Amino acid sequence: MGDRLPEPHASSSPAVAASSEAEEIEVLDSEDVLPMAAEDFDPDNTGYISTEKFRSLLQRHGSELDPHKLEVLLALADSNSEGRICYQDFVNLMSNKRSNSFRQAILQGNRRLCSKALLEETGLSLSQRLIRHVAYETLPREIDRKWYYDSYTCCPPPWFMITITIVEVAFFLYNGVVLDRFVLQVSHPLYLKNALLYHPQLRAQAWRYLTYIFMHAGIEHLGLNVVLQLLVGVPLEMVHGAARISFVYVAGVVAGSLAVSVADMRAPVVGSSGGVYALVSAHLANIVMNWSGMKCQFKLLRMAVALICMSFEFGRAVWLRFHPSAYPPCPHPSFMAHLGGVMVGITLGVIILRNYEQRLQDQTLWWIFLSIYVIFVLFAIFWNIFAYSLLDLKLPPPP
Repeated sequence: MGDRLPEPHASSSPAVAASSEAEEIEVLDSEDVLPMAAEDFDPDNTGYISTEKFRSLLQRHGSELDPHKLEVLLALADSNSEGRICYQDFVNLMSNKRSNSFRQAILQGNRRLCSKALLEETGLSLSQRLIRHVAYETLPREIDRKWYYDSYTCCPPPWFMITITIVEVAFFLYNGVVLDRFVLQVSHPLYLKNALLYHPQLRAQAWRYLTYIFMHAGIEHLGLNVVLQLLVGVPLEMVHGAARISFVYVAGVVAGSLAVSVADMRAPVVGSSGGVYALVSAHLANIVMNWSGMKCQFKLLRMAVALICMSFEFGRAVWLRFHPSAYPPCPHPSFMAHLGGVMVGITLGVIILRNYEQRLQDQTLWWIFLSIYVIFVLFAIFWNIFAYSLLDLKLPPPP
């Protein structure tokens, strides 16, 4: 704990603490502030703070808070008609772990949160304008946009999407040098000999269900995937964090390769389209479901462009799949990974993007969609173990 006041964007988990010796705000974890605040503001250990004492706290320390956070706290005080506030809601707010019931209480409060919209604020630096832009690109509620704007620190940066992109480009350049081909690498007779791509004859090598994302059919395939995952994935990671976005991405990748192994059993698969389509479809679905709240500019035009790009990439994959193969009898890579990614995006992905800083374990739909995903993965594993032999399917020879 330091002795100076925290500056805006200085901490992602601040908590308000009252001190009789010093009139200041200190940065605390919720575990540190809980015993002190419970004793000072909840002497009877009821789990609640009276609205009167809560307002007294805000009057003494409100000037030291981020203005947007103060608006949220005042809305919390105004929203409760019973004259008391749940102490745990207060702790969760200050540690960025707001519950759905708490969000609803604020939104139904008598006080308007948006005395001045974040978009109307002037005199912002370049980095502040970038953070504001990302907030309006990804979040449908003004309360969440202001909260994100005040709490984002760029530490850590969106490392996951950037790292994945760099590795994909590096592997593509390496393969381009080895095969002496950058356009339609997939048509090279030696393309399938790479140890990273998924091949039905080598499906027992479990790493291939993930590592196939580092192989691309050509520069046209890589280029569109890289553009989409940087333009969509990086802002989403800045808002929702690496853990959640990497989960959606990897879940889409795994669902993509498993979908191929179930629905297009003779085909290999390459490319990061499963993960990219999971992120993009989740983002587009979130925009549609929150159309009136999303304030990004030209959203209809941009959605149309995104859908055209995705359709073009999917059409290219379908055409390539049925084009005469360069290494018969094995066909060209399948397009089913795209569909697997979309299914992850419009289920698990949407739940994650709709619940900014909410606990996913409190969401019923989260458990439903997660259960469906787990059942699909288990089904696909058993399918890969038993179905190929039971169906007596003639697979192409190993590369």
